[in-house]
Amino acid sequence: MNTLSITGRKRESYQVEFEYSLLWECALGIAAITNTPLLDTLEKENEFERITNDFPVVLKTELEYVEKNNTWKSLLQLLHVFEGDDIADFIDFIQQLSFEELSYYCFPYVGDHLQEIRRQASQGKVDAVRQLKEVTKDNSFFPAYIEFIHGVDEEELKSHLRNVMTLWFQNVILPRSEKLVGMLERDIAEKKAMKEELSAEEFVAWVTNGTEYIPEPSVYRVLLIPQMTYRPWTIVSDIEGTKVFYYPIANTSIHPDDRYLPDFLLIQKYKALGDEVRLRMLKLLSEKDCTLKEITEELDVGKSTAHHHLKLLRAASLVGIKSSKYTLKGNSIASLSKELELYFNQ
Repeated sequence: MNTLSITGRKRESYQVEFEYSLLWECALGIAAITNTPLLDTLEKENEFERITNDFPVVLKTELEYVEKNNTWKSLLQLLHVFEGDDIADFIDFIQQLSFEELSYYCFPYVGDHLQEIRRQASQGKVDAVRQLKEVTKDNSFFPAYIEFIHGVDEEELKSHLRNVMTLWFQNVILPRSEKLVGMLERDIAEKKAMKEELSAEEFVAWVTNGTEYIPEPSVYRVLLIPQMTYRPWTIVSDIEGTKVFYYPIANTSIHPDDRYLPDFLLIQKYKALGDEVRLRMLKLLSEKDCTLKEITEELDVGKSTAHHHLKLLRAASLVGIKSSKYTLKGNSIASLSKELELYFNQ
């Protein structure tokens, strides 16, 4: 059927906003160090190994609890509700919540149409918990996390969240707080200077190193939160009416006086390209999207080997995942020469 458009209305986009604080860096640090499968892709890998050895036993115990139960998700969810940037105020905020409020905020947001189910789950209703687990079954950890929040003792959870946040802040954030704040402020200033030059969608892709986010129903705001800890990864999350991107701050924000310092992601991209297996994978994915099984069969490589190389390609933002298949990020490949030229001309 042929279609003639007579509407003058443009497709609506979203409002882009920024937020930053040391509390975000604190919670994301806890998330990063307990995400052991990705530790070897993080820029801070060696530093994490060094500082972990110096952690007090009580902090190590709390981090083991995080890794087992994914309570880093609880911290991020709570920070989106909390208004402020003071660690003591955040700890008081957690303590003053009723268990129903705490559970509601900790349960993941899975859409406006399921908010009542989320509310009922926070009241301990087993059928609502089951429904939440069912609609999130494709997520790698949500069902188990939901079951944990449903069954955990109130004081146990509150005590854990207070302790792990306070101990990480004292041991990791506080000793370098002034430096971290400077990095975050410089990055926000740099990004805001570019914001008016691009459309909302182009701007989000630029800030997040190639993440293409098209407006979707009921999402009217994109929240950009700069972070140092999880570089080079961009972490994506959902809250009511908002898509959240915890994006990696740029090298220029970390070392503003070093004009010879290349961007970390630029290094990662060229490192990823410097391997025959990974180049073969990229060529295959330039022809079609593939499952892990299809990649192993087409290229005659073992599953664990393929998974390792794909993890590095994803960390370099050259490959993504869509509908359970690996896909080439064509824009990232196409922009490589421009990124190198930009570095030389800085």
